[in-house]
Amino acid sequence: MLYNTLHRRKELFEPLHAPQVGLYVCGPTVYGDPHLGHARPGVTFDILFRYLRHLGYKVRYVRNITDVGHLEHDADEGEDKIAKKARLEQLEPMEVAQYYTNRYHDYMDKLGVSRPSIEPHASGHIIEQIEMIKKILDAGYAYERNGSVYFDVRKYNESHHYGQLSGRVIEDLLGTTRTNLASQDEKESPLDFALWKKAAPEHIMRWPSPWSDGFPGWHAECTAMSCKYLGQPFDIHGGGMDLLFPHHESEIAQSVAAYGEEPCRYWVHNNMITINGQKMGKSLGNFITLEQLFTGDHEALEQAYSPMTVRFFILQAHYRGTLDFSNEALQSAEKGWQRLQQARQTLDRLSAQPTSTVADFLQAMADKCREAMDDDLNTPMVLAQFFELVRLINQAADGKAAFTQADLENARNLYAVYIEEILGLKVEDGSSGDATADRTDGLVKMLLDVRAQAKAAKDFATSDKIRDELKAVGIKVLDGKDGATWQYE
Repeated sequence: MLYNTLHRRKELFEPLHAPQVGLYVCGPTVYGDPHLGHARPGVTFDILFRYLRHLGYKVRYVRNITDVGHLEHDADEGEDKIAKKARLEQLEPMEVAQYYTNRYHDYMDKLGVSRPSIEPHASGHIIEQIEMIKKILDAGYAYERNGSVYFDVRKYNESHHYGQLSGRVIEDLLGTTRTNLASQDEKESPLDFALWKKAAPEHIMRWPSPWSDGFPGWHAECTAMSCKYLGQPFDIHGGGMDLLFPHHESEIAQSVAAYGEEPCRYWVHNNMITINGQKMGKSLGNFITLEQLFTGDHEALEQAYSPMTVRFFILQAHYRGTLDFSNEALQSAEKGWQRLQQARQTLDRLSAQPTSTVADFLQAMADKCREAMDDDLNTPMVLAQFFELVRLINQAADGKAAFTQADLENARNLYAVYIEEILGLKVEDGSSGDATADRTDGLVKMLLDVRAQAKAAKDFATSDKIRDELKAVGIKVLDGKDGATWQYE
């Protein structure tokens, strides 16, 4: 089941051409470093991508790079965001776009976000956008004014519904739309949006077209590129809730006008990360970059947070709920993630028992995790099941629960499938091949062997000293009937 924003309800996901699935997600406008707000759609649609593949679907995941046409304040006037950055830094616009695209990739990689199947750039698909605009003009849903082309929203609304995705009413929009823009003199209505803009003499990024030397409107790229790579219609279109209007609303209108049908069957939107209840974003100046999060170099941060802590923080909330930033929330996420890792390490050190006290739980847990993911990607419910497993693992380390060999294998498989494969959390333990973890595990085991020998010789001073020294460096010794195990405190 996926929540379809278009119909405002959860719906059974049925691909058009199973086992193939077409997924398009709006990517970044590359004029600055990626921030925590970018991390949420990155992680959300990475989870969707991973889970669909886990279910056996062959997914073509397309996520675009906006490197032209996105003007200031999301309006039809002002300077292109990338061109403005290039002017301020005295660089070529494509230098700016390439630099921040690379930075985006680097930080998404750190977060464990999978690369898409195709990552088209708006600037590389000008021809496709021009051809789409021609179709819209031929269909009578656009008009040309002084070298610019605008979509005629009122004409479209005579036979269709502009506002169906966002729930907006055109009459209400007319009362709230900005009217102090220079292009209003060209537009027949303030609701109309640019499909093509004639470039001013000082505008750096420009291409020839039948109407003028100019550049495409922001909304045009996604419609043209999703159609090129996924066909019309395709299965799922994703993006942040802040794109619902006007971007995604305008995409629907463009698709219907150009190709005669809506672009996709399911619209999936992640909610925002907020700071003090306000959306985090570059335009508001209240953002924290991922680099700052990972280094702790920001006045709002009390410490640095690892990429997996940030990913865990995002997954603790359902993707459709708001997620408010705070140091307390991130520190809580850090502790939760450490508990999951420590339990995984303890799991590897547990001895198999002849009878089980956890087999029924493990079977029920597997069912509940699958049901949670099937229920609109309910990652908080999956994590809740794992914290129950953590409790049982720690009980087993204290001799209060018993795992058979089959139980140990089932529990490790649950970690591998859900924590690593589906949720994309990189567990740092000896079994993962981490060299530092291997050395730590070996050293602690050696000390525990020495401690066991001391206890056997009734040298309790040495035994206690080893226990206390390990505790001082954050390692807790757990004495059980089958000997001592350990975990990080």
